[in-house]
This record gives sequence, C-alpha cells and structure tokens, in this order.
Amino acid sequence: MSDFSNEKRRFSRIVFNSSATISDDNNRWQSDLIDISLKGALLALPDGWQGDIGDEYGLELQLNDEIAIQMNVSVAHIEARHIGFRCEHIDFDSITHLRRLMELNLGDAELINRELSMLGHI
Repeated sequence: MSDFSNEKRRFSRIVFNSSATISDDNNRWQSDLIDISLKGALLALPDGWQGDIGDEYGLELQLNDEIAIQMNVSVAHIEARHIGFRCEHIDFDSITHLRRLMELNLGDAELINRELSMLGHI
C-alpha cells in the first residue's frame, strides 16, 4: 500500500480472507477481501472492473455461510491490483458483525470502542 494511505490511517485494519461482491445498478464483480476496518475495505481489483475515485457501489463480504457484512461504499483509491473503499453507510446488523470480527482479531474491545466513537465525529 502507498505511504500516503498509511499516513492517513486512523482505524485499525485486520487481514481477513473473505469473498466479496462489488455491485452497482447494472453489474456485479467478484473479488477477494484483503483487509477491513470500521471505515472501509481493501479489495483485489476484479477482472473487468473500471471504476473511478468517488464512484459508489454496494459491497457484500461473506464471512461464512450465514453471516455477511453489507455496506454502501465509495472508491477512495485505486492501485495497480487493489481498490480501497470508504464505507459510506452500513446497517446495524452489519456493523454489529464487523465490530465483533474486529474485536476477535484485535483482542482489544476498548480500541474498537474508541474507533467507533471517532466515526461519530467524522
């Protein structure tokens, strides 16, 4: 990842192996999740995808056979093989699943609470 995006990072990210579906009104692309935070996700660039910074999409991350995280996202940055998405909206069930995933992987519930608090100020 670029130095610029690392300098701006304020939210903890976890590496998590999951399939992902990016969609707009007319298309769906399959991809792989590289990492995720409370504020967004980094995905592998799928074949045939031609978006631009600022474009909005639906994103679904399949955690297991029963649990998926769904969010509305916008493109924050595009690199040679990766797309960085910023979460614009996430429903209650999805943020609950994401919070639990973050807690389990980081092992620090207080850190997650601070990051959730920061989301309220952004």
